[in-house]
Amino acid sequence: MATPNSPRITLNPPNHHTTQSNPQNPPPPIAFLTGTWHVTHSSLPLWKDKRNVSITYTAIPSTNADTGTGTTPGSGIDHDTTKLDDLVQYQSRNPLKSKVHTVHGIDTPSLSNPGAWDWRGKGWLMIASSHWEVLGFGEIASERAGDGTGTEPENGSGSGTEAMTAGEEEGNAWVVTYFAKTLFTPAGIDVYSRRKEGVSQHVLEGIFEALRGLQVREIGVLVDGVFEIPRD
Repeated sequence: MATPNSPRITLNPPNHHTTQSNPQNPPPPIAFLTGTWHVTHSSLPLWKDKRNVSITYTAIPSTNADTGTGTTPGSGIDHDTTKLDDLVQYQSRNPLKSKVHTVHGIDTPSLSNPGAWDWRGKGWLMIASSHWEVLGFGEIASERAGDGTGTEPENGSGSGTEAMTAGEEEGNAWVVTYFAKTLFTPAGIDVYSRRKEGVSQHVLEGIFEALRGLQVREIGVLVDGVFEIPRD
């Protein structure tokens, strides 16, 4: 349950729940997304028996046929069309099993929905596909001198203020993603953190409060089913 001092965080609903009265916030820059993220919380059943789940995004250089920018149809808004190499790594929750498993795919940005990507597996997983969206993102800022609050991030559709010990979470960042239902998996939400230890409970409560605040029944049900993924 969110506390009165939970950070103010603004998130998007999934695209199919967006209305004119609830417009989308800007998507994260590709530079913000690239690198390794630790999946600390999820509602997706496939992670229930897993630990140390991470996702590494790497920008794929544009070809001559792909300039790296595009325009959302009907909006006139330019957005990045850079594809991402998507590498998921995880281990079994069983501590006696140390093997690191990988899932490799390519994320192609959706031209009709900035901040969304269509994933397709590589190799023998080429027949597998999914759709995912960034609902919000942010950075944990340092403590302001004397007032006990963190500064808001300079970019992102997620923003927040948080009181913290200097350096406690400074430099950490987070992302909230939504995965659409497929033939094999239900819809779900993930919370990513740059640091393996994840964001503080304070920030996590702010994220959950923002998700429930979307007043989308599907998202509310998913939030109720979120669990923490073990990390060691």
